[in-house]
Amino acid sequence: MEKIKFIDLFCGIGGFRVAMDEACRENNIISECVFSSDIDKHCQDSYENNFGHRPTGDITMVDPVSIPDHDILFAGFPCQPFSIIGQMKGFDDTRGTLFFHIANILKEKKPKSFILENVKQLVGHNGGQTLKVIIKTLQDLGYHVQYSVLNALDYGLPQKRERVIIVGHREPILFSYPLPFRPFKPLSEILEKKVDKKHFASEYIREKRKESHKSAYKLSIWHENKSGNITSYPYSCALRAGASYSYLLVNGERRLTPREMFRLQGFPDTYKIVENDTQARKQAGNAVPVNLVKAVILQLLPYVAVTLDMTNVLKEYELDGYSQ
Repeated sequence: MEKIKFIDLFCGIGGFRVAMDEACRENNIISECVFSSDIDKHCQDSYENNFGHRPTGDITMVDPVSIPDHDILFAGFPCQPFSIIGQMKGFDDTRGTLFFHIANILKEKKPKSFILENVKQLVGHNGGQTLKVIIKTLQDLGYHVQYSVLNALDYGLPQKRERVIIVGHREPILFSYPLPFRPFKPLSEILEKKVDKKHFASEYIREKRKESHKSAYKLSIWHENKSGNITSYPYSCALRAGASYSYLLVNGERRLTPREMFRLQGFPDTYKIVENDTQARKQAGNAVPVNLVKAVILQLLPYVAVTLDMTNVLKEYELDGYSQ
């Protein structure tokens, strides 16, 4: 069987790795993670418990030369400098400059492809100049680069989570982003049947919310914004590290459990949650949506793997009008 080697930077709890392993397994390809890195100790613990090896810590202390050769680089580089929650400081935030460590690794190791993930606010940050710098930096390294904003809701997850996905390849390829494939998984398949009473809101909060809002859906997740306005949908608004527990309520009654949050991000139930509830919620809120990045990986794999048939990819381009 063919083997594809990859590295997992700013790996968090391993969303990219879960997606890559699943995508390769479905195509009879062996996936091998040859290097991973994350500075958060709790994420390192979760990653080690699930994948059998502990990620390296601070990527700024790693010499790119020491990183093993690989075919694909994955990186969900820190989103806080570009997010609304993080005050959108961009490259003025030291975390924003971590992108250039990715660039240094690409320059040294020259993998065939990469997939980068960040919040959608990156597209408009600093009037679009931040993204221009990122794209030009990647192009100057010899990569053909594309980007698009994708929504996890369009790839099987009942969560509205928009992310910018940047894809690069050393050769000019006919890559296209995956088409949406709704309907998304219903909440009934995400929510746990038995839930500890600690997750339920107080009777006062439940009654207050139900006085001000009536949902049109039998099963829904209620979202209360900073102004106190409540909306409800048959899916979740975007999970946020640390905040989701307070502002999202199932049917206006209870908060999401850690397992439900992990399911909303596409993690299988075989994924072990080893941290306490507070850390688990933070990890889920920071994770990449597995189904979304898996869909992108499946589109890219034919250009990386030698053994995959390109016929279906080319047919899709003909349908999209790219053959004109």
